[in-house]
Amino acid sequence: MIQTLPPSPAKPASPGSSLSLYAELAGSLQSLIDQGTLRPGHRVPSVRMMSRQRGVSIATVLQAYTVLENRGYLEARPQSGYYVRPRPPSFAPEPRMARPMAKPAYVGVKDLTTAIMERAADGDFIPFGAACPHHSLFPNKKLARLLGSVARRDPTLISRHGMNWGYEPLTREISRRYLQGGVPLAHDELVVTIGCSEALNLCLRAVTKPGDTVAIETPAYFGFLEMIESLNLRALEIPTCSRAGICLDELREAIEQNDVKAVLVMPNFHNPLGSLMPDEKKQRLFDLLCEYDLPAIEDDIYADTHCGDCRPKPLKAWDRDGRVMLCSSFGKTLAPSFRIGWTAPGRYLERVRRLKFTNTMGTPVVLQKTIAEFLRDGGYDHHLRTLRRAYQQQLHQFAQAMQRYFPEGTRYSRPQGGNVIWVEFPAKVDTLKLHHEALKHRINTAPGALFSVKDRYRNCLRMSCGLPWSDEIDAALKTLGELVKKQL
Repeated sequence: MIQTLPPSPAKPASPGSSLSLYAELAGSLQSLIDQGTLRPGHRVPSVRMMSRQRGVSIATVLQAYTVLENRGYLEARPQSGYYVRPRPPSFAPEPRMARPMAKPAYVGVKDLTTAIMERAADGDFIPFGAACPHHSLFPNKKLARLLGSVARRDPTLISRHGMNWGYEPLTREISRRYLQGGVPLAHDELVVTIGCSEALNLCLRAVTKPGDTVAIETPAYFGFLEMIESLNLRALEIPTCSRAGICLDELREAIEQNDVKAVLVMPNFHNPLGSLMPDEKKQRLFDLLCEYDLPAIEDDIYADTHCGDCRPKPLKAWDRDGRVMLCSSFGKTLAPSFRIGWTAPGRYLERVRRLKFTNTMGTPVVLQKTIAEFLRDGGYDHHLRTLRRAYQQQLHQFAQAMQRYFPEGTRYSRPQGGNVIWVEFPAKVDTLKLHHEALKHRINTAPGALFSVKDRYRNCLRMSCGLPWSDEIDAALKTLGELVKKQL
């Protein structure tokens, strides 16, 4: 949407004041953005149009736009123009880290998780509870045509039954993309799985046995807790910073005091915190793993949703001896229902292959081939750029609305990727009670208690921002805010 801007009052420029002309224009546009007249994602007038509107030279407009780019207000998109850049709000404090966990504990999965995921697929509910991106964000029609074409060219793919570690053209495409990001992975190191969940499950089974202890970040994605419970493992929660990831000092102390068998981490855009571990800290984490000879299972599913200029490297990039078991999928970026994931399990490759054979034997080749052809010819990078802009804009809009409607004293994480925000309300708020009250208004939420083995985070909430902004979303957030304020 291109904005036609209101004229700004003309001010006489002092002699030789070309500087003041572009500075005045930049200041005028910045005010319109701060006031909300120009909103994130809006396209501003082209350089020529702005030149005519304001009666200044093209060079002056270019200087003004450059200034606003440097300040983070605008972004230039090739062959498209200049757009208002979403800027994360910095006005609210961030969530606090949890206290260390004294000893590992067996997980008791709550029935509430199943109900939340079921309601996520129910169109009658606003799905704030599940981190599932909206279907409109994906190239569904293009993938449907490609799937039909693949099946018509080789109908036997539908009826062919057999074991496979991965369709080679797909594993080569995945390997090539990691190589472009500075992570050398051979295609035959990969095992294609039924989503990222199977990849994580296989890796956990490869390095643990029932009764073993796994160190995990806290708050922890409730799917991890379900897997740990299903395998009769014990979880040891490690305090995690909403900005920089797992606390390494606390991890070291936990390893020294407990018989930890593996570390399960999400260095890139942790769910639910959205944290991004700096590269220097990833190096120190790998060194710590080497020091205690421990494997790491890395969930890298959100890395391609980054808001920055380049994809952050996974922990696997520092792996020198195959102890990092990388897991990911296309579930958050391309085709959630295809359930195409993968793992690069390093030194545990043969063990994971045997487990894959006993678990699901293979992954549907017709779906693997469709994804492979999309990666090769379908404009995946173009789609990712569009998806990232959508996620970034939605994160910004949700954060701004929550700041308007939620009570004073609320804390928010500031994710640089992914599609979730972790919210910490004042201590008196009970988000489990909030969940049941919100259901009466057809709003589905994910209470903080789901994200811990112990009864933690009772005043916290994970908000899914994978939904395109609308009046309905705004109204639902306002209702949540009113329900929270009633508790106070």
